[in-house]
Amino acid sequence: MKIPEILIIETIHRPGSLASVLQVIAQHGLIIEALRALKREQGRTLWEVTLEMDESTDRGLYEKIDALPAAHFVGKSDRVFNRHRGGKIRTVATQPITTQEVLRDIYTPGVARVCLAIRDRPDEAWEYTSLRHTVAIVTNGTAILGLGDIGPLAGLPVMEGKAALFAQLVGINGVPILIEEKEPGRIVEIVMSIEKSFGAIQLEDFAAPGCFEVEARLRELLRKPVLHDDQHGTAVVALAALHGAARRVGRHLHDSVIGQVGLGAAGLGIVRLLRAHGARRILGTDRHQAALDRLAILGGEPATLEGIMANCDIVIATTGVRGLIKPELVRPGQIILALSNPDPEIEPVTALERGAAFAADGKGINNVLAFPGLFRGALDARASRFDDAMLMAAAHAIAAMAPRDDLVPDSLDPRVHAAVAEAVRAAAVGEVV
Repeated sequence: MKIPEILIIETIHRPGSLASVLQVIAQHGLIIEALRALKREQGRTLWEVTLEMDESTDRGLYEKIDALPAAHFVGKSDRVFNRHRGGKIRTVATQPITTQEVLRDIYTPGVARVCLAIRDRPDEAWEYTSLRHTVAIVTNGTAILGLGDIGPLAGLPVMEGKAALFAQLVGINGVPILIEEKEPGRIVEIVMSIEKSFGAIQLEDFAAPGCFEVEARLRELLRKPVLHDDQHGTAVVALAALHGAARRVGRHLHDSVIGQVGLGAAGLGIVRLLRAHGARRILGTDRHQAALDRLAILGGEPATLEGIMANCDIVIATTGVRGLIKPELVRPGQIILALSNPDPEIEPVTALERGAAFAADGKGINNVLAFPGLFRGALDARASRFDDAMLMAAAHAIAAMAPRDDLVPDSLDPRVHAAVAEAVRAAAVGEVV
């Protein structure tokens, strides 16, 4: 698994000193993610170099850099850990509490009036509490990123990251909820016991097949939006990317043969949404027979990886298996989305070199384009649930915001999330946009 490693390197300030460092890095077959000069003084420059490295990378790289006549390996940076120190989110007041009058109004004794109003008219909680802006981000830590079942506590940094994105991009309070439980029925009971604190529920990083039961049961029991992001957020962004890719090669999704490699939460979510969108033929493969049975229920056809690569115009992979798709399997003209993070099933550049018309990985085709606007729009509409019309509206909005040369837009562009939220809101209330 490739994880960014940040090196601190000092070079003498003269021509070729940095180039010699970069040459050593290139000789080790590593990709530079970022290069930044931290400071320059007394004829020396301190550099921060971010590399993609995994467990198999030869750490002798450090000694080779240190042996260069014009460079010195100082050590490794804690930048990533520093940005997590103390957590990434906090609760803040919506108005200054600066006088005794304000204190009495927002707390005791004034708050009692609001409590009694909500007791008598429960719907007023939507107006006089933070429900309309608050989402529970619930996980049991069984499918964290590409790391697998590492437990809920180890998944907390991911949940805080989701909450930070909710806050910055659409003004939602995301609250991480960690559940030490794997049995679907018990998970449902736990969520039901706390759901009144939230306007909506985001299920995050629950492993298949339990995730399907948990989401289905909560959707049945609750009259508020519930969304398993790994299924539906991934599906929305994949559909958005496919709109752009198919348009550029003059192909229609309805008429294309689509292959889905990996039928876990994300894969089956993609199949389900593509079928709802009108895709006629979808082939799928997975190592688990139960996943193939679910595919058949959705109208897909079981196949092998080789059969998918040989027969499909569009191939989507969500297996978590690095390098699963061998270059020789790629056919000229195919659209390939290898969405596993942090390592794709095939590197996009490799797929393009083998003749793919378009290729992308999970770094660009990322859920962050979808989930903030999905929840903002659902809450603004006070929707009781997410439906396919809302998911497809989000996908179309994302696709419409993509620049001419990209499949999807910049995930940090606030205009994108505003457009997604408005499209979802309109779809929820039946407006035509």
